[in-house]
Amino acid sequence: MDALWAAPLLPLLPLLLLPLLMWTSSTFVFYFKKCFYVAWMMCLALLAIPLCVLKSGGRDVENMRMIRSLVRHVKYFLGLRFDVSGWEHLQTEGPYVIISNHQSSLDVLGLMEVLPDRCTMIAKKELIYAGTVGLVCWLGGIVFINRKKTSDAKSVMAEAAKTMLDDQIRLWVFPEGTRNQKGDLLPFKKGAFHLAVAAQAPIIPIVFSSYSNFYLRKEKQFNSGTIRLKILPKIDTKGMTSDDVGALLDTSFNAMLTAFRDTADSVPQSNGILHH
Repeated sequence: MDALWAAPLLPLLPLLLLPLLMWTSSTFVFYFKKCFYVAWMMCLALLAIPLCVLKSGGRDVENMRMIRSLVRHVKYFLGLRFDVSGWEHLQTEGPYVIISNHQSSLDVLGLMEVLPDRCTMIAKKELIYAGTVGLVCWLGGIVFINRKKTSDAKSVMAEAAKTMLDDQIRLWVFPEGTRNQKGDLLPFKKGAFHLAVAAQAPIIPIVFSSYSNFYLRKEKQFNSGTIRLKILPKIDTKGMTSDDVGALLDTSFNAMLTAFRDTADSVPQSNGILHH
């Protein structure tokens, strides 16, 4: 009976334990941040859907401005900061293709940090089924491709090149094709380069520094940290044909790999829990 006075406090127990777990358990912090990130992004997408419909009447690349403004604050909740260099290289008129390395879903935050106007992305078609996030991606004009069917991907890229020229838009592509946290770049797929050549649009590479100083998926660590985004000079494709795609790919890959390795030497160490 003497313990009955504590009964009203039981519902508050998780809230009382939360600061302790956040301070002592890196595994708890990892899962807490991951779950919060997904849930918050879905809530933001739910808010963005009616705003995009009201603003543009439906699917339109201009909706990316609205989405960008809604997402930019999320980095603060996760303890992340972005250090961007090379802004001047995005001051390019007309259509162009942005290519960047791809490490995790956190790339979206960096993407939104520097996303130019009238720019959307090319993404795997499975993303469209991701609830409210999938719907807002569709409203933002994201181009979906079936990575398992090469013929479908090629036809989508050809149509995307036409859309780039007709609507004067920019497209962001992850040429590795999948997430990679192995400390280097995976070999690039040719789709982005065929796209740029077909549209005769320049390529602007953007390199995200390694997340390994704050985010380790296998070790279940997700600390605060700084991500360096390095925007590289544009690579012109004027006069190129499909025969030049291989050389264009190699030039882009080598430039990004060098920049990626350079950023590894200049990223500050993470802050936060490193051990249980």
